[in-house]
Amino acid sequence: MSFLKGLDCAECGKKFSPAKVQTVCDECSEPLLARYDLERIEGSVSKEDFRERYPSMWRYREFLPIEEDENIISLGEGFTPIHRLDSVGEDLGFEELYLKDEGIQPTGTFKSRGLSMGVSKAKELGVEKIAIPSAGNAAGALSAYGAKAGLEVYVVMPKSAPRSCIIESHMLGARVFLVEGLLPECGKMIEEGKEKMGWFSISTTKEPYRVEGKKTMGLELAEQFSWELPDVILYPTGGGTGLIGMWKAFNELRDMGWLDEEVLPKMIPVQSEDCAPVVEALHEGKEKTEKWEVPETIANGINVPKAFADKLILSAVRESGGTAVSVSNERILEASKELGGKEGVFACPEGSATLAGAKKLLQKGKIKTDEQVLLYNTGTGLKYIDNYEEHFEMDIPVIESVEEISSS
Repeated sequence: MSFLKGLDCAECGKKFSPAKVQTVCDECSEPLLARYDLERIEGSVSKEDFRERYPSMWRYREFLPIEEDENIISLGEGFTPIHRLDSVGEDLGFEELYLKDEGIQPTGTFKSRGLSMGVSKAKELGVEKIAIPSAGNAAGALSAYGAKAGLEVYVVMPKSAPRSCIIESHMLGARVFLVEGLLPECGKMIEEGKEKMGWFSISTTKEPYRVEGKKTMGLELAEQFSWELPDVILYPTGGGTGLIGMWKAFNELRDMGWLDEEVLPKMIPVQSEDCAPVVEALHEGKEKTEKWEVPETIANGINVPKAFADKLILSAVRESGGTAVSVSNERILEASKELGGKEGVFACPEGSATLAGAKKLLQKGKIKTDEQVLLYNTGTGLKYIDNYEEHFEMDIPVIESVEEISSS
C-alpha cells in the first residue's frame, strides 16, 4: 500500500492523478512532485522499524510511490556506505569530513536509484516502451532496470559519452543511438520521437518519479547519521535531481517531527568552471539559469548547460542557506588522485569535484573546519577509465625481474 496522495505542480500547484502516466504540468510546463500523507506514514512506521529491513532503498517503502510490491524492479540499489575521510580531512583541518559513496550501486552510479523507481512506476502504469536522453550513466541504469522489467528501451547519448556507458547500455539490451552535441540535443531527439516511436520519455524531472528514487539518499543520510543531519552537503549538480530529492526528503522528515534540528543542511551544488549555470544564476540572484553556451568539462555528468528543474535547484539552495561553487578540470583531477591515493576511493570526476569544491569554499571561509561536512561521490571511477587515461600520464613499466622494481 502506498501513502501517495497525488502529484502537484512545483510552480502553480495544480494537482494531477498518480493513477495515470504523467510528465510535466499542462498549464506551466514545470515539474510535478509527489505528495504523501505524512500523518498516515508516521502512524504506520517508526524510525526503529527500518533497522530490521533489508539494506536497500526500498526499506523506505512508506515514503515511496509504488502501490503494489510486485511492481518493484530492484537490483539491490541503495543503502550505500558513508566513509569518514580521515587523511584528507586531517590535511584540510576538518574535524569531520565524510563521503557517501554511490559508486557501489548495481550500475556503478547513483542513477540506479532514480531509474529503479522510474521503471517500477512505469511498469505499474502499464508503460511498455521507454526512452531516455543521457550523458551516459542514466542510459546504463535505464538499460539495466528496463531489461529486468521486460520493457523496450531506447537510449540517446552524446557521441562523446564515456565508452563504458555506451557498451554497458548495448550489452544490457537497449537500442543505443549517438548524436553530435550534448544532452540538450539528445533530449530534443527523444521529444521528437514521442509520437512517431510511441515511447514514454523518462527524462530528468520531466516525469515525477525519478526524483523519488533519488530522495532515498536523503532518507538514508538521516538514518545513517542517527537522525541528526550533517551541517553541509556538497553535491555534484547537472540536472539536479539528487539535490532536489534530498531536500524533499529532509522537509518530509522534518514535517513528521523525525528530525530534531530546525536548521537543515546547507546544500551546495558543485559544478565545473566550464559549465556552471547554477553557480552563475545563484550568485547573480536569478530565479532560473541561463543556458551555458560552450559547456566543456571532463565530468560528463555535470556537463549540463541548462537543467530543466533549475528553479527547484536554486530554491533548495537558497532555502537551505547554502551556496554554489565551480571548480576547474585541473582541480577535479587532483581531487581524484587524492581520494584514491589517501582514502582508497576511486571516484568519478563528478564526485571528485565535491572535494575540490570543499577546498575552495574552505579557503574562502564559506564553510568551516568545525562543521560536519559530507561530500557525494555519485559513481565509480571505473566508468571513466578513458577520461582518466587521457588526462594522466601513466608510464607503467613492463618488467621481467624484481630487480627492475628496486631500480625504478
